[in-house]
Formats: sequence, C-alpha cells, structure tokens
Amino acid sequence: MNYRVLAINPGSTSTKIAVYDDSTPVFEKTLRHDPEELNQFGDLFNQTDFRKALVMEAMEENNVHPQSLNAVVGRGGLVRPVSGGTWKVNEAMLRDLKDITIWGRSHASNLGAFLAKAVAEPLSIPYFIVDPVATDEMEDIARLAGIPEIEHKSLFHALNIRYICRLLAEKLGKNLNEVNFIGVHMGGGISVAAIKNGRVVDVNNALLGTGPFSPQRAGSLPIGDLIEMCYSGKYTKKELTTYLSKGAGLMAYLGTDSGIEVGKRVAEGDQKAKLVLDAMCYRISKEIGSCSAVLAGKVDGIYLSGGLAYNDYIVNFIKEHTKFIAPIYLYPGEKEMEALCQGGIRVLNGTEEAKEYPY
Repeated sequence: MNYRVLAINPGSTSTKIAVYDDSTPVFEKTLRHDPEELNQFGDLFNQTDFRKALVMEAMEENNVHPQSLNAVVGRGGLVRPVSGGTWKVNEAMLRDLKDITIWGRSHASNLGAFLAKAVAEPLSIPYFIVDPVATDEMEDIARLAGIPEIEHKSLFHALNIRYICRLLAEKLGKNLNEVNFIGVHMGGGISVAAIKNGRVVDVNNALLGTGPFSPQRAGSLPIGDLIEMCYSGKYTKKELTTYLSKGAGLMAYLGTDSGIEVGKRVAEGDQKAKLVLDAMCYRISKEIGSCSAVLAGKVDGIYLSGGLAYNDYIVNFIKEHTKFIAPIYLYPGEKEMEALCQGGIRVLNGTEEAKEYPY
C-alpha cells in the first residue's frame, strides 16, 4: 500500500510544505510571509489558522486533495528533551510548546505541531512531529559541564543529522544500530554530533551554546572575556543574546552571513575573509576530532551536510584536517522535508512505532 504524507515546516517568515507518496515527492513549496502581516497576529500561535489556510490553498493549486492524505507531520519545536523518532502530538506536547520558560525562548518551529493538528484533525488522520531540535540521547558523562548549576544541553539540527545517518547506514549496508558516525550540519548554525550505534550520544548546543562559530552564531567563547562583556554595561541580556545567536561568527567578522559571499571574497584575494573562513573550518575540524575521541576512534564515516557543504573550499579544508579519522561523505543542503515525510511513512507502514510524549 502507498502512503501519502503532508509535511509542514514553519519558519519565522515562511512555511515550507511537501507531499510525498512513500519515497516519491509529489510537490514541495515554500510559502513566503510578509513580516508585517505576521506581526498583526501578536502571539506566534495566533498564526495557526492563517498559515493553515495557505497550506490548504497550496495543496489545492497542486491538485492534492486533503482526503488523499494518510497523515500530517509538523516540524518538531522546542519540546522537553525526548529521544529521536516520530512522536504523536498530544495536549501535553502542545502545552509545552507554548511554555517559553522551558528553554527561555520560543521558535517558529513550535508552530509545526499545531499546524499538523489543524490540518489532520478534521480529516480524522494521525499527526506527528519527527526528531525535534530538543532530541536528547546524550550519555550522562557528556552532560557535566564543570559546575552543578550548568549542564551541556542537546539542541541541534536533529532532523537532518538523524535522517542522513539513516541514509548513510543504508548506503553502507548496515543497520542503524550498528553504525558509528560523526554527523555535521553546516548552516546558519553548525551541529557536530557523535553518533554511537545510531544514537546521538554527544553534540554541541548549536542554538546558543557550544561548538564552532558559524555564519551567525558565536559557538564556544572564553568564559572570562564573556563575563566581562556581560557586565560591561554595553548590552542588555536580550541584546547580547541576539548578538551571540544571530550577529556573531561570519556576520560579526565580515558583515555577512553568506557563505557564497565570503567564498567570493576569498577567491578575490581578501586575506581577512580567508583567515575568518579558515578559522571557522578549523573549529569545525577540531569539533570533529573531539567526536572521534568520544567514539574511541571507532568511526565508520563522517558526513557533511547543510548549505555550506556546497562550498568546495570549506569541504576541502575539513577533509584535509579530518580524513585520517574515517571516510568522508557529502550530503549538501538539507533534507528536512523528506525527513519529516519519511518519519510519518515509517509509522504508517509499521517500520517504526510512534512514541507517546511522556511529560
């Protein structure tokens, strides 16, 4: 039997949608939203009906009848820590997605579960999220940060990293629970994950925490200097949070977060751009080396994904510094819509069992 699944991935000013018949894409579209129009709704969750209407309209334009769907999958947002997999959307999950105190911030992806429910419930079909950013399979030893008041948290590009892990395991002819990989996603933020027997046992906090600096984020910083910044009187808490999560990295050094633009400057002989780009690649390579130690050197492969994996300069630098660890595989771009759809299809065809949100 073929299964048809709709995936919905809400962003701050867009909603990506895709429909798959098993492994075959039917259509994929990005719906753009005017920020001023969204601001009229005030609260993020007040946008649900507005975005749902646009999703339904896009399906109609592409001759996809709602009654033909077997399930709907939304992007998983900032839920409480959960293991990887496909999760049923329930009232406890919806409550937590609205609770900003859990992670200290909200995100547009929190709307994914609400949109999935809004589309699926009138059709009496199941609705899920898959591998949310708060996916947490870290080993206890990886959580201790140095003081009891702070621990390392698992916040990363879980959806893409875990899906490519599946694809690479399949390519190598291995079961998911047999593989040890180092998974790297390089976009506006950068995640580097140690994957042991198919589980992400250690990973940097790619949202606002640790790891390499990226096009927009600061990554790990010297503690003493950061404390001085915090108490300098130059920044409010909100300003510093925004700077470190959206205005740091390439943006802070070079005034752009575009890997294409920075690569162009390097090709034109800009020595500052070369130093900064090399430093970012150096930090990524160093993080990969750390993950190899987590896996005790038993690494079946390293894979590079995300938009920056299209950049030959970045890829070649990382290869040169890490190829001694394991073979390197390229999966440029992101496969998030495919990953969402396939997560739903695995449940529908019985390959995987949907999990109950435990909180």
